[in-house]
Amino acid sequence: MTPTSYFIPNFEIRSVLLLAALTIGTAFAAHAQTGGAAPPAQTSPTRAAPTAQDINAAFDRADTNQDGKLTKQESARFPAVEQRFEQIDSNKDQAVSREEFLLALKS
Repeated sequence: MTPTSYFIPNFEIRSVLLLAALTIGTAFAAHAQTGGAAPPAQTSPTRAAPTAQDINAAFDRADTNQDGKLTKQESARFPAVEQRFEQIDSNKDQAVSREEFLLALKS
């Protein structure tokens, strides 16, 4: 018996296994680098424009004494209205009427 007869089959099996392991490893590495599918682009959610019914309901909730006007105190529920109260109060009566409120939201 020659020792090379056992060495050649073992060498061939090892070579095939090594080649298979390298091929599989390369395939996994390539897949990991591509990261799979690209994540979808991040977009900010779009808001639907408030309806007249929504605007009126908001005004009614803020108008705590139900007199049809928002005082400076009542406008505190809407920080944007409170900050621009003097601008929104076009007739300078120290109150924002429903019409003034609607005009402010449109601008």
